[in-house]
Amino acid sequence: MGKDYYGVLGIKKGASEEDIKKAYRKQALRYHPDKNKSPGAEDKFKEIAEAYDVLSDPKKKDVYDRFGEEGLKGGGPPGSSGPGSFQYTFQGDPHAIFAEFFGGRNPFEQFFGGRNGGMDEDMDTDDPFARFGMGGSGMGGFQRSFGSGMGGMGGHTSVVKKQQDPPVVHDLRVTLEEVLNGCTKKMKISRKRLNPDGQSVRTEEKILEVQIKKGWKEGTKITFPKEGDETPRNIPADIVFVLKDKPHTVFKRDGSDIVYTARVSLRDALCGCTVSAPTLDGRTVSVTSTEVVQPGMKRRISGEGLPYPKRPERRGDLIVEYEVKFPERLSQNTRDTIARVLPTS
Repeated sequence: MGKDYYGVLGIKKGASEEDIKKAYRKQALRYHPDKNKSPGAEDKFKEIAEAYDVLSDPKKKDVYDRFGEEGLKGGGPPGSSGPGSFQYTFQGDPHAIFAEFFGGRNPFEQFFGGRNGGMDEDMDTDDPFARFGMGGSGMGGFQRSFGSGMGGMGGHTSVVKKQQDPPVVHDLRVTLEEVLNGCTKKMKISRKRLNPDGQSVRTEEKILEVQIKKGWKEGTKITFPKEGDETPRNIPADIVFVLKDKPHTVFKRDGSDIVYTARVSLRDALCGCTVSAPTLDGRTVSVTSTEVVQPGMKRRISGEGLPYPKRPERRGDLIVEYEVKFPERLSQNTRDTIARVLPTS
């Protein structure tokens, strides 16, 4: 018996595209490892991502609906429209699918506002607005959240709503090698925290661990909700780290590709040459050119670049860009020789 992707998402076969999205959202929020610490949550979270990857793709869904998991993954006799004509293996990153589904946002922070982006332990993930009292009817819903201090129209008590401070943004410099392999950065911050009396504050230090995923691009933002200064009158600011590439001594970055400048002599450019191009993981690859090398000419070595952020099992290319070194001066004899052997046009 193959996998029941509909059962994984808690829906019936024939569910609409909107139903599939709603089901994925509900299950992914419930089993996300940042919220669900029970054993097996990580595996369940991946299983949910695989089910959504199949059912949200019309072509995969059509094959699965007709032939099941065996047909989807290439089982059975081959045929033009049968299971043998399709090959599928889930190799995606469930966390990348989750981030892509929510548009790169932190849904825990948006809907629940919990500390460090997490949800309250007793929060009903099926009703994310319950925290704000919008799950009830009329004003009663708001009163559950804000208390009876709101009173009626003739009441004398008012509620002062705290405003959150603007985000505190820091650049986080990473090397290309760190982007290649992924890493953890530990950042120490100093912040103010309220004491138990709710009025006085203390200064404390905290270590924030920033998980740098493979292939993350410059400009990627990592947010730690409400880790800024806390006072009786504010909601602490979010701490935001923005990835910045450290200049590299050998390579330049171009998205998921890396560029290596190979400097060759004029003689090698005209007569052909072999360049030993370094890679980010310390190897070298040989790139041979038998034709005339034009200044700025490029050669691509597939799969030697940086991981793609949403598909880290795949990598971009190493681009070898040629730079021709011209001699600063030539003897008259050399000039005469070149003039005899080179064409005039």
